[in-house]
Amino acid sequence: MLGKLNGWDDTIVAMATPQGIGAIGVIRVSGGKAIEVINSMFHSKDISKEASHTLHVGLLKNGDEILDEVVLSLFKNPSSYTGEDVIEISCHGSPFIQEKIIQAITAKGCRLAKAGEFTQRAFLNGKLDLTQAEAVADLIASNTEASKNTAIKNIRGGFSNALKDLREELIKFSALIELELDFSQEDVEFADRKKFTDLIEKLISSTQELISSFQLGNVIKNGVQVAIIGKPNAGKSTLLNTLLNENRAIVSDIAGTTRDTIEEIINIDGILFRLIDTAGIREHAKDIIESIGVERSLEKMHLADVVIYLFDVNEMNEEDIQHVVNDFEKNNIRYVLVGNKLDNASNAEQKFSSFNNIIFISAKNNLHIDSLKNALIKKTIHGKINNEATIITNARHFDALKKLATSLSDIQQGLKNQLTGDLLAADIKSALFFLGEITGEITNEDQLDYIFSKFCIGK
Repeated sequence: MLGKLNGWDDTIVAMATPQGIGAIGVIRVSGGKAIEVINSMFHSKDISKEASHTLHVGLLKNGDEILDEVVLSLFKNPSSYTGEDVIEISCHGSPFIQEKIIQAITAKGCRLAKAGEFTQRAFLNGKLDLTQAEAVADLIASNTEASKNTAIKNIRGGFSNALKDLREELIKFSALIELELDFSQEDVEFADRKKFTDLIEKLISSTQELISSFQLGNVIKNGVQVAIIGKPNAGKSTLLNTLLNENRAIVSDIAGTTRDTIEEIINIDGILFRLIDTAGIREHAKDIIESIGVERSLEKMHLADVVIYLFDVNEMNEEDIQHVVNDFEKNNIRYVLVGNKLDNASNAEQKFSSFNNIIFISAKNNLHIDSLKNALIKKTIHGKINNEATIITNARHFDALKKLATSLSDIQQGLKNQLTGDLLAADIKSALFFLGEITGEITNEDQLDYIFSKFCIGK
């Protein structure tokens, strides 16, 4: 398949490890000339005669010049990541040495790889489908246990298998519908409409389940924006410092100390929460700088996924909190009510007894902070993440699944209206198109270039 596309029969080379000084660096070479080129530089043995998946130690030379003592990892086609001959050169981690080796390889007819080109070749050679290839990028970018587990599941075909089952069932009935069209003069029915109706209901349910998982997938992949909102001196900066377990924000008894938003990241149970400490909100700011800070606080509040409304239990009452809740619910803002300074209050829970969703804490004394963390998890993911479930994390997949759901609904409606086979066949083809668009069975070179351009160079 590669040879049919411009440039895809070249042999490519790139660093597979990050730039900079380290103990070792790995240079990856893939393509039809990979073994020939590296063999001409490696005089310890003839690696073309060696078995695939073997390691070889020796000097790498450019003519008479010794470049480095290296370890070669040999992967012969088709049993390699790209499906081509692949050699990975483990050399010393000097950027100078790495550049010398790459220059010597390109001088022998190889070219520098484009971003994501190794994985793109794996896709084009049938080693991965497009969803698995995109999961490789997600795995590289993963920064929590949850995002890692989701990416690994999709690389191993979790999402692909779910789509494969949908596609095979649709193709089977599509073939029967097409067969009916071939015998249209005979007025025969090969596709059992009752079974087909049951199937479409099952496919709609499966598709909706995948679509619904995107909200959780987006949380796993991108984290949760949490704005800490409240009146001046409610303890917002103290709470931020307590959650981070460090003195990130300046804490003072003077109201209005925080003049701008401060953003930090915390990992709670494998989910990244992007905490935003905002300037205190009050009706009359004392100066122009504070006014700008308050304006930014309101902006962050409306952009956040969740708002922590922090208040001093000694200074507010139930009527005040009810006004806040009414505003949040009017604006469809997800919120967590947190009563602070419990260490200086008595009977706080009785004072706010009409509310059963307030979390009472002392940010200064680290009291009940775990309850707040649990509330954030519950508010965003509604329980523990099921590692066995297929979770959508890619916006492209989400968009295609929504289009698929529309096509399946059209088929369902067509069956109810007893549409003829030719009209049903058109709707089925539409559904199959959107399925193929997700996995890469239906795509174009520009789309692939865009997807893989977001990868790092050596992958």
